[in-house]
Amino acid sequence: MIMRKTVVAVSLTIVSGLALAAGENNVGSCGWGSKLFDGQSGIFPQALAGITNGTFGNQTFAVSTGSSGCTQDGTVKSGWQTAAFIDGNKEKLARDMSRGSGESLDSLAAVLGVEEKDRARFVQVTRDNLAIIFPSSTATTDEIRTGLRAVLNTDRDLAAYSARV
Repeated sequence: MIMRKTVVAVSLTIVSGLALAAGENNVGSCGWGSKLFDGQSGIFPQALAGITNGTFGNQTFAVSTGSSGCTQDGTVKSGWQTAAFIDGNKEKLARDMSRGSGESLDSLAAVLGVEEKDRARFVQVTRDNLAIIFPSSTATTDEIRTGLRAVLNTDRDLAAYSARV
């Protein structure tokens, strides 16, 4: 009887984990599972991340305490959209940042949710700090995101947007 309940519980955990993994980055961006399987793609790592978060209940704790990459500001955030955008537009984005205008720079501002009142400042700060955002011509998406996050964090008017990078 106990064995049957255990099998059912494990089966439900696996099925719910696979359901979470049906789309891209369905686990969220915090909790142990998200940290443990960070950067891995596909249904299997997502399922394992979801199972890890669900099994140990750590994501709920992390959201409640603001730990393991979670925030307590009431906003659900995920950097996957920014990463995907940067990954597909590196050359255009570097070009547009260097000249201070362009469709990819405008699109990045939209992805980050930069308000219209902050757009000109965003363009100027990214242009002025291009070497930090793009540390080399072969910079990875993660390096670009790290640089962009650092640059936005140093600006009083744009720091709020850094969490969305």
